[in-house]
Amino acid sequence: MKEWFLDLGPVYQALLATLFTWGVTALGAALVFFFKKINKDVLNAMLGFAAGVMIAASFWSLLAPAIEMAEHNLSMPSWVPATVGFLGGGAFLYGIDKLLPHLHLGHPVEDAEGIPTNWRRSILLVLSITLHNIPEGLAVGVAFGAAYAGLPSATIAGAVALAIGIGIQNFPEGAAVSVPLRRDGLSRKKSFLYGQASGIVEPIAGVL
Repeated sequence: MKEWFLDLGPVYQALLATLFTWGVTALGAALVFFFKKINKDVLNAMLGFAAGVMIAASFWSLLAPAIEMAEHNLSMPSWVPATVGFLGGGAFLYGIDKLLPHLHLGHPVEDAEGIPTNWRRSILLVLSITLHNIPEGLAVGVAFGAAYAGLPSATIAGAVALAIGIGIQNFPEGAAVSVPLRRDGLSRKKSFLYGQASGIVEPIAGVL
């Protein structure tokens, strides 16, 4: 199994890895078939755990290897390329946040952000989670691409660990979309479909 995966090449590796992260999102969204609502404190703790996993994965699987790779570049300090990329990614997400209509959890539809729209609350909630799933997919794709290219500090094991970390934190995110939608009156099936749809951009971004 290991040799089969290693022989696939970076595009198919990234595709499978991001299909996994999408699948874990769907698992989280599937909680709607068992619960109509989740205790707010439990959900907050789950989302806090997801944030911790992503911070750790971002540093140990992305930023730290990037800084280590740049140590061989004598023209500038090793932290500069990673910092420029980090700030560029933040600016990219900030720009999307300002443009794409979305609604954060727990807010009325009147508080929707981005370009004004008449889209339904359910669509706006899904887009809120979808926003940051784009860079998550990109991160997995870059990790596998860097490992395949043989760059220093980039390994298949590191790329797989990153995908697993992102998958773990996608579980509460899927629930954070589907359960509130169910509470708002949507059917279990529709709530699940909307919840898992928030992760569908990850395979697309990962392959790109």
